[in-house]
Amino acid sequence: MLDLIVTAVQREAPTILAFDLARADGGPLPSFSAGAHLEITLGDGLVRHYSLCTAPEPAPTRYRIAVLLVADSRGGSQAMHELEVGDRLQVSEPRNLFALVPTARRTQLLAGGIGITPILAMAEQLHQQGARFSLRYLVRDREHAAFIPWLKARPYADQVRVHFDQHDPALRPNFQHLLGPAAPDDHLYVCGPAGFMAAVVDAAQAQGWQPGQIHREYFAADPAAQGEQRPFEVELARSGRRVEVPAERSVVEVLADLGIVLPVSCGQGLCGTCLTPVLAGEPEHRDLFLSEAEHAANDRFTPCCSRAKGERLVLDL
Repeated sequence: MLDLIVTAVQREAPTILAFDLARADGGPLPSFSAGAHLEITLGDGLVRHYSLCTAPEPAPTRYRIAVLLVADSRGGSQAMHELEVGDRLQVSEPRNLFALVPTARRTQLLAGGIGITPILAMAEQLHQQGARFSLRYLVRDREHAAFIPWLKARPYADQVRVHFDQHDPALRPNFQHLLGPAAPDDHLYVCGPAGFMAAVVDAAQAQGWQPGQIHREYFAADPAAQGEQRPFEVELARSGRRVEVPAERSVVEVLADLGIVLPVSCGQGLCGTCLTPVLAGEPEHRDLFLSEAEHAANDRFTPCCSRAKGERLVLDL
């Protein structure tokens, strides 16, 4: 873990703050690539992921992130918005689960709302590499749009389009028309609210984009997609121990009560930190990390949020 201090706080929109983080001595930080995020440990053990939103450098002296204040969040955004210059944070080294494909012929970047943060770093990296790309940024209105002046001042500003929908679906672009058909080496990166991402992915698939050409990063799981909560049994194969998982609790929580602490970060099935092998039974996958093919294999699941379709799961624990 890195011990960093907040060196700057800047308001980018009414509910979005940008934070600069650096070593106390101003020394170099671990490098990162576009799409990378930091895991920040807050009070009461909260761990939250925030995307880096600046151009990658070999030896950066600061990291920049931006955080949307969410009224019904689990506390992370509120804690971040209470930070002041000089506050110290425990921060992981950058980790990238949303990296650019270096061999892409053409890259399309689509961001919705706060999903612009990793997309900014991608645009910077692609421009540095002289790559062919376009950026579409969809946001509610100009008041709530972050980084607009900064984007307008970039040398690739003519490759950026901003769309304001004013909460009116009729004002949203036609994603199929916007994306168009994909050539074999084209790649699409999309980040934003779950509904926005689903609409973009559906449009891309309708235009013939293949799963390996579509890359997405979620900031939060969709509570409406979680389905019915039912109790089930977990068997720990290495000890033969069996434990009941109540409807209102996760496997991670139940095992923690037994002193079995699984590695967990996001707690929502977004990051894959808690992936656990499944030896028997069929998981009810509720994560947004594994691919459809990996879900179909049913040999791993995310115990922070996923459950069992049947009465029992046998885990390699």
